[in-house]
Amino acid sequence: MVVLYLFTYFLICWCVLSRGVCCNHWSSEERLDGKTVIITGANTGIGKETARDLARRGARIIMACRDLERAEEAQDDIVEDTGNENVVIRKLDLSDTKSIRAFADLINKEEKQVNILINNAGIMMCPNSKTLDGFEMQLGVNHLGHVLLTYLLLDLMKRSAPARVVVVASVAHTWTGLRLDDINSEQSYDAMKAYGQSKLANVLFARSLAKRLEGTGVSVFSLHPGVVQSDLWRHQHQCIQVAVKIFRIFTKTTVEGAQTTIFCAVEPGLESLSGRYFSDCAPASCSRTATDDDLAQKLWEVSCNMLGISWQ
Repeated sequence: MVVLYLFTYFLICWCVLSRGVCCNHWSSEERLDGKTVIITGANTGIGKETARDLARRGARIIMACRDLERAEEAQDDIVEDTGNENVVIRKLDLSDTKSIRAFADLINKEEKQVNILINNAGIMMCPNSKTLDGFEMQLGVNHLGHVLLTYLLLDLMKRSAPARVVVVASVAHTWTGLRLDDINSEQSYDAMKAYGQSKLANVLFARSLAKRLEGTGVSVFSLHPGVVQSDLWRHQHQCIQVAVKIFRIFTKTTVEGAQTTIFCAVEPGLESLSGRYFSDCAPASCSRTATDDDLAQKLWEVSCNMLGISWQ
């Protein structure tokens, strides 16, 4: 219980500090007509608001979602709001590599191009559980699922260049390090540390991928969206959920939380910053651990081994 109270206090401080620096208002009239965008977890939260904004800019939006019923409701809302009928739903369950491969096969067959891939879907501090492939759930969904998805779509994205991969990470990447000797949390499980580890993996993956894609025309960015009022808090203890509601004035709305994702997706001239970490629509500092290229390489190798893939 002491740990819970300490975390709640930490959460309140985090919300207040985050709100204090999230006042960078950004807007852009950049159009995406003729472009194709894939957004994972686009049926709710900042994913939905990202889809809405990019649909308004004229893009073809592919909503990659696990819950098709909620996705259809979100699709109807976005189409009605934006007038863009080129918004489609495709089934994707990031906790199942078979689903990821089926989704990618469909995209590679159906789509002539993918200009922007937004790895947005995530799960936060859930009870200890495993994906269908036996990965710790947060690592599996937040990191490994998106690594495999990106791997399977990358050839198409290279042919669609200039293209961008946007990875929604979090300042939570500063909470912990990588436990490469127990990355799957089999020896012990701490929901907060496992979430932080998955977000650190996001930042390190974006950094590594950017280096490997130099000269291909595909840029990669990771970002912290802010402390956002979203469904991510659904697994938290009642005390934490109450704290989030009480201090919601210090948190971002989903529209505000989507802005840095949108910035990384559409802002011209970011190519020279490929591999960088962003917050509040601007380049930001990440933890020292997140800039450790040796650690990034070790994570790359471990991730590929877990997924059974080999990058050229």
